[in-house]
Amino acid sequence: WEARRRGLPCTVVAPDHAPATKLAAIERLGGRVVLTPFAQWFEILHTRRFAGAEGFFVHPVSDAAVMAGNGTIALEILADLPDLDTVVVPYGGGGLSCGIAATLKALRPAVRVFACEVETAAPLAASLAAGQPVRIDYHPSFVDGISSPFVLEQMWPLARRLLAGSLVVGLGAVADAIRTLAERHRVIAEGAGAAALAAALTGQAGAGKVACVLSGGNLDTAKLQEILASRVP
Repeated sequence: WEARRRGLPCTVVAPDHAPATKLAAIERLGGRVVLTPFAQWFEILHTRRFAGAEGFFVHPVSDAAVMAGNGTIALEILADLPDLDTVVVPYGGGGLSCGIAATLKALRPAVRVFACEVETAAPLAASLAAGQPVRIDYHPSFVDGISSPFVLEQMWPLARRLLAGSLVVGLGAVADAIRTLAERHRVIAEGAGAAALAAALTGQAGAGKVACVLSGGNLDTAKLQEILASRVP
């Protein structure tokens, strides 16, 4: 969207299992999509390089300006719920959760910010338990927006310092949260976005006033139909 506004070409490198809904939205905005195998895509996040690419590289996770922009979400949360106790944020690379947590640390240091991961791919929870970054077995699922095999090296110091921990949820709990959002609130959330609500609904976020960040709605229609029919994909 910003590239189109500025009249600049934009190429988006995406993993080959990205939802068609997300890819179609990128192309509608005028972006060019380049699909890569997931392992290669995550290495691009790690090395911050994509062979053959020209121009300015915007890292979706560890770019300081991207994280600062994510921090404005915390301002919106505080505007609506100034006396909140906890915020739960989906964790893929850490840019969203750390950006929000950094802002809350400065303005409301007592507020806890938890990352949320899915049990089929939860490298942050494993790394926090080990006290250092570790690689885990990655199992792809419909929760594709927060699944990764390891914690990005450049994000580990921030995540360890800013986040209160990682709440790990199962695929069934995420599917239940997607159904709840769709049926009760008419909100369509992708697996990653609904994971935060799943953690809250299962009680992992604790008591008090809890805000859940629904980080996206890029869920293919066929997948949504499966989930609404009470079948976990």
